Amino acid sequence: MFRTVLIAGALLVGSPAVAQSEPAGARVEVNGMQMYYETSGEGEPLIVLHGAYMNIPTMGEIIPTLARSRQVIAVEMQGHGRTNDIDRPITYPGLADDIAAFMEAVGVEKADVFGYSMGAAVGLQLAIRHPEKVDRAALVSVAYDFEGWHPDYKAFVPQIVPEMFVGTAMEDGYRELAADPEGFPALVDKLIALEHQPMAWEADVAALETPILIIQGDADIVDHGHTLAMFRLLGGGVMGDQGKPLPDSRLAILPGTSHTAIMGQTELLRLLVEPFFNEETPKGWFE
Repeated sequence: MFRTVLIAGALLVGSPAVAQSEPAGARVEVNGMQMYYETSGEGEPLIVLHGAYMNIPTMGEIIPTLARSRQVIAVEMQGHGRTNDIDRPITYPGLADDIAAFMEAVGVEKADVFGYSMGAAVGLQLAIRHPEKVDRAALVSVAYDFEGWHPDYKAFVPQIVPEMFVGTAMEDGYRELAADPEGFPALVDKLIALEHQPMAWEADVAALETPILIIQGDADIVDHGHTLAMFRLLGGGVMGDQGKPLPDSRLAILPGTSHTAIMGQTELLRLLVEPFFNEETPKGWFE
């Protein structure tokens, strides 16, 4: 029987990877790593960032789906998938700096970003630290402060120990692709440490000018009050139909959806993110 595991805001399902639309894989040196990435589709560039313990295949159908209309550049971050680990902690700012350096290395001056879970926090930090690199960012299951996680998840974080991962689909998936098949315990230690980072980016979020689409499930690991606070920091929460343009940032909460169920709703995600990236806004009666 396949096992689904939720740890550190990541999803891994022990099922076969969904075939992608003829992606072209390559590696490029970034900050001491041989960073693996795949490019598919044509059009404006879109950087896709996976969750913790994940890789490009475990992102599933969203990559080929978005590649119907965009040039999707899916990246495997430090210690994940086919990208090797290096002798440094894993932090959100560090991963964001890696993506900025990656974009320089592959000649992408500016791009939209789609990030899930850990990848969403990295996308947020990319917009904070390198705003010139990000046009728009769709961030799925994102928080800007440790206190923003759901109370049940905050209570769970101190219980996460390396032994939880032994013999799981996460470990099997890691060994299948990793540059160092024996490096999984070190990655686990780093990702557990990542869960304890306070984040505390409220002032940075309030100063953002990058349009952000926040997406989460109504049964997600992020507290709804925190999500609404983030939306308001980004200029959202206004009443429309007043003859003024709506804020550039947007909010979508998927009904009946847990953290691990979001990425399986590929078509719904497409219907949310494509109009956002294309700067399309539904017209009201008074416009």
